[in-house]
Amino acid sequence: MASKQEWFSWSDDGFLTLPASFDAHVHLRDGAMMRAVARTIRQGGADAVYVMPNLVPPITTVKQALDYQKRLQELEPNVEFLMSLYLHESITPEVIKDAKRQGIRGVKSYPAGVTTNSSSGVVDYASFYPVFAEMERQDLVLNLHGEMPSGKDITILNAEEKFLPTLLELHTRFPSLRIVLEHCTTATAVEAVKSCGPTVVGTITAHHLSLIVDDFAGDSYNYCKPVPKTPEDRYALLNAAVSGNCKFFLGTDSAPHPAIAKRGGPDGNAKHAAGVFTQPYATQYILDAFEMAVEKGLLDAAQLKKIDVADFLSHFGRDFYREPRSRQRIRVSREKTERLLSVVSDDGDIEVVIFRRGEMTRRLEWL
Repeated sequence: MASKQEWFSWSDDGFLTLPASFDAHVHLRDGAMMRAVARTIRQGGADAVYVMPNLVPPITTVKQALDYQKRLQELEPNVEFLMSLYLHESITPEVIKDAKRQGIRGVKSYPAGVTTNSSSGVVDYASFYPVFAEMERQDLVLNLHGEMPSGKDITILNAEEKFLPTLLELHTRFPSLRIVLEHCTTATAVEAVKSCGPTVVGTITAHHLSLIVDDFAGDSYNYCKPVPKTPEDRYALLNAAVSGNCKFFLGTDSAPHPAIAKRGGPDGNAKHAAGVFTQPYATQYILDAFEMAVEKGLLDAAQLKKIDVADFLSHFGRDFYREPRSRQRIRVSREKTERLLSVVSDDGDIEVVIFRRGEMTRRLEWL
């Protein structure tokens, strides 16, 4: 088993210095939940985030997106919030032109009913071809939740694989359209992204680098959409994350829910909310996942010493979104001295249980 000293280039005093992370997939909600979680972004080492639009109601107009951005910026002025629209029948080529003029970065597609707040999502992608064509002309990003709804021969275990022909079809029809396959969970998805041209990339979450299907069975706090898959799939994700391939970068898909919703409601009889909350320790979770992989023999410690982990955590995502690389620096301790704690709203009414609750992780400081 490799010792901690053998992976990454830790300083003599036991720290790793990195540029601030870029989180290319966050859910920040609204109202009291937004106020509770937005302030944890820098705690997890990020100074810029790409914000998902699946509020209730969803963000389907440029004005809604800009108003939401303003609310977030007032809460956390030291974070850059990149905004997106929710792909909906009200989104037209004219809306796309206006979005480009006003600094909106992309449009998020949810197949109807596949995850939290997706009931207004897409049923037929072909009906949006004029929108995608305008997005291609305007250089806006199409963010894909890459799952098909359950039914017939589709379950949560193969929903991503069943979606991949849609990804490939969209890339064939719109080769210059920048597309993100969000939160990849399978080896097949990794290979699909690799097979496409440079306009197609994939985000990878911290929890999918750590979990397999057994880990969410019986633990609702590990339940998310898309669900974790097999050990072989996790191995593929880990290798993609450390490959140095600019097609893969961090998007945590941090998805806060009240603890009571994760437990199935007050009486435990409701469906458990899908989503894993990782925002306050986003950078630390990635380093923890790599360390776990070294200890399990899934990654080679020498390989980790050769890579620049800042590429996955920061550079590749910023480059894809045409963002300048961050000049801010963070440092993370090699030793795990900080306990993972839940987040509670100011009024005490909302508790959000953190991923790997109660375990230890690394200390993160801003320089």
